[in-house]
Amino acid sequence: MKIAHLEFPDRPVFLAPMEDVTDVGFRLLCKQFGADMVYTEFISSDALIRDVKKTRRKIFFGEEERPIGIQIYGSDPDALVEAAKICEEADPDLIDINFGCPVRKIAGKGAGSGMMRTPELMLEITEKVVQAVKKPVTVKTRLGWDDNSKIIVSLAEQLQDCGIAALTLHGRTRAQMYKGEADWSLIAEVKNNPRMHIPIIGNGDVTSPEIAKHRFDETGVDAVMIGRGSIGQPWIFQEVKHYLKTGEHAPRESFRWYLDVLKKQVQESVDRLDEVRGILHMRRHLAATPLFKGIPDFKATRIAMLKATTLAELFDIMNSVEHAFFFQEEL
Repeated sequence: MKIAHLEFPDRPVFLAPMEDVTDVGFRLLCKQFGADMVYTEFISSDALIRDVKKTRRKIFFGEEERPIGIQIYGSDPDALVEAAKICEEADPDLIDINFGCPVRKIAGKGAGSGMMRTPELMLEITEKVVQAVKKPVTVKTRLGWDDNSKIIVSLAEQLQDCGIAALTLHGRTRAQMYKGEADWSLIAEVKNNPRMHIPIIGNGDVTSPEIAKHRFDETGVDAVMIGRGSIGQPWIFQEVKHYLKTGEHAPRESFRWYLDVLKKQVQESVDRLDEVRGILHMRRHLAATPLFKGIPDFKATRIAMLKATTLAELFDIMNSVEHAFFFQEEL
């Protein structure tokens, strides 16, 4: 599969761009576990052109992360064009436009999936950004604004006509947010539209190797993108790639192995930010990880882990979980 000049193996698996999740540390972990493509957190075009330091830092990445895309969002065509030019100077492999984020502070202002209510403006922005930069431009969006306006089949053709190099589709409307199940039937319809010739990447509820394979098989998408299913388990890419290749599950690693991955992620977050902010940043991953599911009477330990304020305290709690786990295994 190819996106412009970028070549990928058969059935590639991508890490979705996620705010406060896909920082450099997490991207590198997912890359090490087999993610074929990673993306930055999504970046406000308005903040970027105002040179807001926190936003500007988001466009930087390391060579070992390639191929990588920088994702931008906004509702003003001129601001998005200027932001795309700034991103191009950082030399990513591609620039992605976010027309899919459903959160109120973004969609409510007409950006992200709010663009599903103004498709003409979405197409104007896309065409202008494509023309403004030499890097490949891709788009990530949803099925429509709500169940009564699922416009993606015709819109996909129009986006392709704007010159984008690939299209990622999340199988929900904006009104759904992240509720209910992702509907991949319209993703399949876009992929199997004979007029479409750019790669179609499917996204939504890919949380296991079996689901990833099923989505490839049932829709024929060129790639699958994993978002929330990777939070707290960056090793999911390794598991999915092994299953796609062999049809069998990868051998289960030891509890300590998985715990060490999370501890490594915590340490990187602390080293990059500082102890307080680094631990706060990791709470989402620790709360979401499936590693601790099924451990009896774990609620109090989970609360303590998520309230920890120092690295020593947090690691002590995580180590105590490991010791309890091994004790139960021996009984």
